Amino acid sequence: MILFPSSYFDIDKVDEDLQKEYEAVVATGLFDVALFGYDEWFNNNKLVVRYAPDSEITAVYRGWMMKPDQYEKFYQKLLEKNIRLVTTPKQYELMHIFPNIYEYVKADTAKMFMYPLHAHIDVEEIKHYFDRFMIKDYVKSVKGTEFPRFFDQTITQDQFDKWMEVFYKYRGELLTGGICIKECLDLKRYGERTNEYRVFYINHEIATISRNSGQGNYVSEPPRDLMEKYRKLDSPYYTIDYAELQDGAWRIIEAGDGEVSGLSDNQDYEAYFRALYHCFR
Repeated sequence: MILFPSSYFDIDKVDEDLQKEYEAVVATGLFDVALFGYDEWFNNNKLVVRYAPDSEITAVYRGWMMKPDQYEKFYQKLLEKNIRLVTTPKQYELMHIFPNIYEYVKADTAKMFMYPLHAHIDVEEIKHYFDRFMIKDYVKSVKGTEFPRFFDQTITQDQFDKWMEVFYKYRGELLTGGICIKECLDLKRYGERTNEYRVFYINHEIATISRNSGQGNYVSEPPRDLMEKYRKLDSPYYTIDYAELQDGAWRIIEAGDGEVSGLSDNQDYEAYFRALYHCFR
């Protein structure tokens, strides 16, 4: 079964941002589909599910991110309703919180330092190690705002401290874990586009490989041996994002839990859910 959040306005309709996925699942004819009440869960911690199996079934969640403690409650409340998610709370936390998975992928990703929330960060020390660096919490950055995409050697401590206040403001209640300071990588560009791919790993198989930065179909994919290297991480359903560097090498730029990772814009949604079905059979 595939479990989606409902519309905020109508518990009997799927969340509008997930309509395309919902329609693709239905079109495959391979899954039962159920909805849970978005507003009741995310705002009131009350789980309302329009599905009542008589015996335990397995389900795949497709929807919005949750903090690990909220996901654990979600998982347990679904179990009480005879619905067992394929991803346990421990597996969710492993892939959702990047510092947790960093130790497993650090040979092929940017160097990174981690700090507790609201701790003082000595920017001069960071500049000693990184020419350019970016900021995120343990889950997300604040792309799409005025917050700088990266900082370089010109940043002062006073400027950095003021920007961190902006970061905390934008993340707000979604702020998770701590602060990551990641070395900026020199990504290769094809015109105005970088060459990034999202790989969904499902039941330890490479299920889908999709272009994820709006690039054309004339660019190369990540090396197969690199993608295969990370096929056995301790989760049944996760994503890894790969990017080509200016020198032609490839690096991991992100990882995530598969349930809350979006599909790429150019991805065939029906093909994706057929792949999910066959990987979990």
